[in-house]
Amino acid sequence: MPVRWIASNTVYANSFVYENVLIDAGVLPMAVEPYVAAIEEIVITHAHYDHIAHVREIARLCGDARICIHEADAGGLTDDARSLSMHFGARPPGVVPDVVLHDGDRVGNLRVIHTPGHTPGGICLYAETAKILFSGDTVFTEGSFGRYDFPGGDRTALAASIERLTALDVEGLYPGHGEPVLRGGGRHIAAAQEALRFYG
Repeated sequence: MPVRWIASNTVYANSFVYENVLIDAGVLPMAVEPYVAAIEEIVITHAHYDHIAHVREIARLCGDARICIHEADAGGLTDDARSLSMHFGARPPGVVPDVVLHDGDRVGNLRVIHTPGHTPGGICLYAETAKILFSGDTVFTEGSFGRYDFPGGDRTALAASIERLTALDVEGLYPGHGEPVLRGGGRHIAAAQEALRFYG
């Protein structure tokens, strides 16, 4: 099944639809409307406001789709400081997740990979057969990586997370910000690892 990219075209994060899963929920609900019949799960890659802003409304729009987030970031759905919502002049959505994720869990055909560093509970989602990685703000295309200077960020943890991702066979790389690539995603991850090593 192809990935549906819902570009934010703002400071808010990209969202993606893959099979019955919506990844991240910062985009406006109207942007998700064409896909509501398919969406049963909403997976949040981390709890920064630009990824969670409209999760409550989108979940309702999708017939109460289940909200999933890693246990270490679940508190960010209700906490101003952890969500960075004040930077956006807003408040967090104030929802409790339906599913608390852990490393190695599966959501449909996607495997949860815990990648702390940008936030304590950051995750990537990997579809092994399709060689697709949804990378949140852990790595971006063009060899860049997520900031680690926000509360809860950790450079050492981020470096270890990116190193873990380099072991995956990745063609399609779908990041939280910027444009995805359909081929050669592993090269972008390796470039991010080098950039963090020398310039981070």
